[in-house]
Amino acid sequence: MPIYEYHCQKCNQDFEYLVFGSDEPETCPSCGGKKVHRLMSACGFKSKGSGGETVRSSASSSSCGGCSATSCAGCGS
Repeated sequence: MPIYEYHCQKCNQDFEYLVFGSDEPETCPSCGGKKVHRLMSACGFKSKGSGGETVRSSASSSSCGGCSATSCAGCGS
């Protein structure tokens, strides 16, 4: 069950939605607007060394390299 990011065209808010099968959100949880569409989500990874230090990161060359958020929905990057 993936979590997708969506954008509401009515209130301009981004939100996450846990999708079961082909289930899609019908309305925005913030304003109830019905014009929502799925966003393209960025994915990343971090490789840890034997001491737990980050040795490689897929986002290190972008502005998200130091970000500790679990989602890009709120940062605008």
